[in-house]
Amino acid sequence: MNGPVRSGIPEHGRLPKYYAVKGQLTELIDELGHGGMLPTERELAVRYGVARETLRQALRELLLEGRLRRRGRNTVVAGPKLEQPLSLASYTEGVRRQGRRPGRLLIGLERFSAQPDLAALLGIAVGDPVWHLERVLTADDERVGLESTCIAVARVPELDRDFDPDSSFYAYLREHMGITFGGATERIETVSATPREALLIGTPPALPMLLLNRVSRDQHGEPLERVRLLYRGDRFSFTTELRPEG
Repeated sequence: MNGPVRSGIPEHGRLPKYYAVKGQLTELIDELGHGGMLPTERELAVRYGVARETLRQALRELLLEGRLRRRGRNTVVAGPKLEQPLSLASYTEGVRRQGRRPGRLLIGLERFSAQPDLAALLGIAVGDPVWHLERVLTADDERVGLESTCIAVARVPELDRDFDPDSSFYAYLREHMGITFGGATERIETVSATPREALLIGTPPALPMLLLNRVSRDQHGEPLERVRLLYRGDRFSFTTELRPEG
């Protein structure tokens, strides 16, 4: 009874059958440990004396919470979620701090003319050329997110020639262009991935995603980039340090 919100038991005290099975599965997960393989659905349904659909509902919740993940036709115990700080540290730096190996897979790097909304965000004229860099984010070769960056070509004119798409874009800006970050405005929300995004990340379309929309400024306070970061809700959590105003 001391768990979160009385362990999920409603006030009338009637515990849904799938939730009781979820509790039993949680104990099994703890026993198996990271990477452990669960028995088949049929074996688990027999073990807990429930219908297959009741068992599947419990498994679905544990998958969405990131306690389990699919590996081919098998279900295995997932490792701890990646904790990404809400800061201007790069994805690469955040993942490395947790002992994981960051990576990126290039989807595309193209130029296009800025439309009014984007031009206003980047502080450039309508029609000015803009780079669009799109990459899949990985951690230990597991696909965990999708990054879409827009930046004026005038800020990084040789991006298509001297940038390694598997490396940190922020390190490139700092080390090759002498650009550092002075701040950013960021909005976070939960969304469902589009069919294209789900295919690129390798997740079911129904899996909840964490979406970060960011507009960054350089050390002089000038607009620098617009970034759209889509993270798997079952593999990521975000942390920040809160301080009282004043």
